[in-house]
Amino acid sequence: MQPPARRRVVVTGLGAVTPVGNTREDFWRRLIAGESGIAPITAFDASLFDTRFAGEVKDWNPEQLIGRKEARRMDRFTQFAFVAAREAIEDAKLPEDPEFKQQVGGIVGTGIGGIITFWLNSDKANENGTWSKVTPFFIPMLMANAATAHISMAYGFQGPFFAAASACASGNDAIATAFNAIANGDAIAMIAGGSEATVSPLAIGGFCSMRAMSTRNDDPARASRPFDRERDGFVLAEGAGILVLEEYEHALARGAKIYCELFGYGQSADAYDLVAPDPEGRGVRLAFARALASAGIAPEDVDYINAHGTSTPMGDPAESSAIEKTFGEHAARIGVSSTKSMHGHALGAAGGIEGVATALSVYYDIMPPTINYEFPDPECRLDYVPNVARHAPIRVALSNSFGFGGHNSVIVLGKVRSGP
Repeated sequence: MQPPARRRVVVTGLGAVTPVGNTREDFWRRLIAGESGIAPITAFDASLFDTRFAGEVKDWNPEQLIGRKEARRMDRFTQFAFVAAREAIEDAKLPEDPEFKQQVGGIVGTGIGGIITFWLNSDKANENGTWSKVTPFFIPMLMANAATAHISMAYGFQGPFFAAASACASGNDAIATAFNAIANGDAIAMIAGGSEATVSPLAIGGFCSMRAMSTRNDDPARASRPFDRERDGFVLAEGAGILVLEEYEHALARGAKIYCELFGYGQSADAYDLVAPDPEGRGVRLAFARALASAGIAPEDVDYINAHGTSTPMGDPAESSAIEKTFGEHAARIGVSSTKSMHGHALGAAGGIEGVATALSVYYDIMPPTINYEFPDPECRLDYVPNVARHAPIRVALSNSFGFGGHNSVIVLGKVRSGP
């Protein structure tokens, strides 16, 4: 017996909360303008840390956006996810039919979950000398699946809802798993992406101890500089990016706006080290190969890659090398940019935020720039769309996310294909 044909999946809604804009339009406008959202930390006194800046979401008023009661029962990462999901759902104009809602699910990736709740309640308990001061909402706010739970309850969606946690690959893994749910007939639509809120003394202290972050405190806006020879580490960020994925025929029948098609994905593990990337890029190349096979495309079909590009000394050359080895001579013709140069590295939210950016790149035929690219690195030899956005036809684009633990996830987006 032949298995049923895989159903096609398209993107019909987008939402974003980021250091460079709290809506989809603001995010995209500032990305293509090459604006940096990196600035000194305001959430707490960071004067004693080696790194004193981050990509914070600015002008954030959750009580106004969500309501006082509900906002107080959400960790900051859940607030970001909820607001970004609401924007994406409204953008998609999903039907209100109860039977349809039974077939809508959601997966939101997060690397850590409610670390802000953990930090604030630990401080409160230690300060008062009693754990009775811990909020009764501590566990529901802390849990990684809180974001999807709130989205499901707010809209009455009853499809598969859960969280994905694979460090910095979480957002992409959420999108890939949501794609499967639709392609295999388990859902008609899925709310998918990533959210993270880790700008806290715990996270900053931990990453400072690892010496993983940039220490360019005198010039934060120029600190995130992927593929540049003078890079000295990543810049921690927060935010959320959410996509509405929908079965193609259903979207077509209701006249939905379609940004692009999600063709497939590739996942792999480095099996190398808990935090360092494999310098040979073997796991990344495997993820590329699986993504191309899943999407049914050839290497030469790819026009643009939204790179993982974290601005780390080891990670950027490893990713560049993997692209060169996968795409051969064609690699020089691919635009490869890292939007983290503007919004920083939001860990589990990175795949969601960059998934939104890549969908908009395909839709508008614009490659966002890699800003702060001044000094070419001989180990990074590709076209990184330096400093200025580029108008160019984008038939197929990849979005890369690689996480601690050696988790690699690549999604493939492109112009909607004609025919079945």
